Amino acid sequence: MVDYKKILHSVNEVLKEKGKRKFVQTVDLAVNFKGIDFKKPENRINIDIVLPNGRGKEVDVVIFTDDPQKQLEANKLGAKVYSGEDIEKLGSDRKKLKELAKNAEFLADPKLMASVGKNLGRVLGVMNKLPRPLVGPVSVAIKNAKNRIRLSTRGKYLPVLHCPVGNENMSAEDITRNIEHVLEKLKSKVNDQNIKSMYVKLTMGKPVKI
Repeated sequence: MVDYKKILHSVNEVLKEKGKRKFVQTVDLAVNFKGIDFKKPENRINIDIVLPNGRGKEVDVVIFTDDPQKQLEANKLGAKVYSGEDIEKLGSDRKKLKELAKNAEFLADPKLMASVGKNLGRVLGVMNKLPRPLVGPVSVAIKNAKNRIRLSTRGKYLPVLHCPVGNENMSAEDITRNIEHVLEKLKSKVNDQNIKSMYVKLTMGKPVKI
């Protein structure tokens, strides 16, 4: 994999071109592959990654639980909480669900996962927003959800993956550490020789090769 200094250099080049926009641009990583057929199910990649320095943006967290204690703690931490009874109602209003999912990560108690899949799966699955199981301390689960990205092969299964690794207001060092973490996770699924090239870019910027 590429070393820290090379990644840092590319990130600095990207940030030089950020200019002044009316919105905060995302920094994206693109990885191009060779010798892998992602049309084969066994080759597809689907990894949850918690970025060590965060995504650089505020993300809503939606929690499905019937546990009163979890509901109370989640509300205190600013999460949006839905009970098991709310799931079917939410599923019947696709417009509301899509709007909710635009900037949210979802967590659900394991015993509610089947209900979530049945009622919300068609919408959240397409948006790659299916909930992750709510296990362990609620505070930790919410923190991880806010910093989580998904690295996955989808659609036409082209030999390329894209993911956000920060935004233009973050330091180059923090973005670089996020990229390193993504690449470390990717190594568990893909060999170095299968990576053809990597680029980093801003939302409105030109890609810079790493």
